[in-house]
Amino acid sequence: MAAERKPTFFQSLAAGGLAGTAVDLLFFPIDTVKTRLQSAQGFVKAGGFRGIYKGVGSVVVGSAPGAAAFFSTYEAMKHSLPLHGQLAPVNHMLSASVAEAACLIRVPTEVIKTRMQTSMYGASTSSFTAAKFVLQHDGVRGFYRGFLTTIMREIPFTSLQFPLYELLKHRLSIYLHRKPLYAHEAAVCGSIAGGTAAALTTPLDVLKTRVMLDLRDPSKQQVPSVSTRLRQIYMQEGVKALFAGVIPRTMWISAGGAVFLGVYEWAVHGLMSDH
Repeated sequence: MAAERKPTFFQSLAAGGLAGTAVDLLFFPIDTVKTRLQSAQGFVKAGGFRGIYKGVGSVVVGSAPGAAAFFSTYEAMKHSLPLHGQLAPVNHMLSASVAEAACLIRVPTEVIKTRMQTSMYGASTSSFTAAKFVLQHDGVRGFYRGFLTTIMREIPFTSLQFPLYELLKHRLSIYLHRKPLYAHEAAVCGSIAGGTAAALTTPLDVLKTRVMLDLRDPSKQQVPSVSTRLRQIYMQEGVKALFAGVIPRTMWISAGGAVFLGVYEWAVHGLMSDH
């Protein structure tokens, strides 16, 4: 079995940007349905099935840089950490966790996207107008509402997804006696890993959505802590609310994981073959 070549920083950057844009645009409607199901105002009041592409403008701007930053960091960390063999899952977990620094780019996009998806600024407001509204009322800090809860969701998610993804790829490579895998084979591994991680981390995703949709100003009035908010959801709405949107979330990240990681593998190996 041939040794797998290491992509350069710029190859990872370009392939990651392409993969992130492809998956976010393709599965945006399912993400909108999931966000509205998790909204405290309820699915119908949040918009139901109307305007399922609301907020897509923010994704067009933020998706490529966020995914590019994640993958370039992940690949660099994965190949530089001295953790191999039986310690490979630890390597992948640490690499994916450090790569979540990409949340510095992703969270502002998420804030605008979730508020647009639930029509919090009116049905006809554009993503650009919503961004101006956030800046005017909350300053730059407003774009990072829910940053902590996003990190709390993303690190467990990627710590499950990427070790499982790399393990499935490794096992499949041994079975097929071929490395690297073709893009569609990597996509299947990505789908299984993404769907599993998505289902298990849904309560953290619900929490992130609720925080981002809370328009109260923490400097002017008391806002519940993350633990208090989680307890309130459980006490007032039950376990069911913590898994609101679990089916569309699992569906879109399972399908999205196939596209995201499949496109990434296709793009990165295509770029490597050109050199």
